[in-house]
Amino acid sequence: MTGHPGASDPPSGRSPAGDALTALVLPVFELNGELLAAARDIAEPAGLTPAWWQVLGATLDEPLTVSDVARRVGLGLARQSVQRTADLLVEKGWARYLDNPRHARARLLEPTARGRETLLRLREAQHAWADAVGAAVGAAELQAFRATAERIAGASRAYRERPGTR
Repeated sequence: MTGHPGASDPPSGRSPAGDALTALVLPVFELNGELLAAARDIAEPAGLTPAWWQVLGATLDEPLTVSDVARRVGLGLARQSVQRTADLLVEKGWARYLDNPRHARARLLEPTARGRETLLRLREAQHAWADAVGAAVGAAELQAFRATAERIAGASRAYRERPGTR
């Protein structure tokens, strides 16, 4: 099936709900790209990449191990990728490692004073962006979309976890 679903399209072999989900995929990918571009626009003036911002931001409230950051950040970032990012943040002075009293080999990552200051500046820029975009779309519509996105992710996860679907 090419183009948008419509009366002239041949049957897809999917249910109407399957067609609706499939039609949603490209706009969601476009949204993902736009959100990453906005994150880049916000983070780059401070010298961070969006991934660096994510990892550093995860540690703002409490020091975390790299594994904890990977679980918290999610979004497909592997522990090894988070480890490389954490090492770069430490090397560049935005974060530091602390000894972990609960695990000798899994050090804790926390922002330095410079890292905290940078995160607070980014927070101001992110709030301005979120307020402008949120006002253009509307809180009720965004809340409904969030609930729908969470239901889609949960249903997809449940399907993939069923035996015999891989």
